[in-house]
Amino acid sequence: MTLHPENQTRKGGRSARRAARVNAPIIHRPPLVPNVPVYEVANAEGIEQIHDLAMRIVENIGVDFRDAESLGIWKQTDAQIQDQRVRVSRDTLMALVDRAPSEYVHHARNPERTVTVGGRSMVVSPTYGPAYIYDLEGKRRLAQLEDLHNLQKLNHMAASVHIAGGPIVEPMDIPVPHRHLYMTYSGFKYSDKPIIGNVTARERAEDTIELCKIVFGEDFATNNCCTTSLINANSPLVWDATMLDALKVY
Repeated sequence: MTLHPENQTRKGGRSARRAARVNAPIIHRPPLVPNVPVYEVANAEGIEQIHDLAMRIVENIGVDFRDAESLGIWKQTDAQIQDQRVRVSRDTLMALVDRAPSEYVHHARNPERTVTVGGRSMVVSPTYGPAYIYDLEGKRRLAQLEDLHNLQKLNHMAASVHIAGGPIVEPMDIPVPHRHLYMTYSGFKYSDKPIIGNVTARERAEDTIELCKIVFGEDFATNNCCTTSLINANSPLVWDATMLDALKVY
């Protein structure tokens, strides 16, 4: 059978090029490992002065820990505790710091997106926690769940971003008691990169861990890092119960 030329599909035409662009694989870049020396903003003497002043604060002034369980943990050391104020020697503090690993593996839903955090690796993550967003019309407004979904999709496509993040924006249209569930689900559904969990309450951190167990399997999630988060102190010199509760969960 002979086909008429007008009925034949030309290979390499506009449709083929468009299909190639749409179906092109995403080429993700691995975490950066700089080959140049680390840029030091202060010399060794200056760094030692900063360290000494920080140690004088924790030794002489102390820090408040507003959580009974955390105070109980400090009582197992030689720290001096007065009400909620904890003073600890620099030797004890640095011995505890030395127990932390210099790097760890943060697993992703897609093993190819798993990253090593720490050491010389430079891992890039999206922004964290803004309640407002500028839309394409230039309007500043409260972020919604659809905005979070769209940003997760864009973040997933970004070759040089290694973390899916968590609250890239806060979906203000979702009630606070349920918001963390939607946010964690969004990270898992619209990206296969590592996620960042919720810290706004102990039970929300626990829910994040439970969701990780569903995705990774209970045994794997129990014995590996499948999420991480940000635990922040308050000024001046306070660790509040909310942050300490989340810290203990993670």
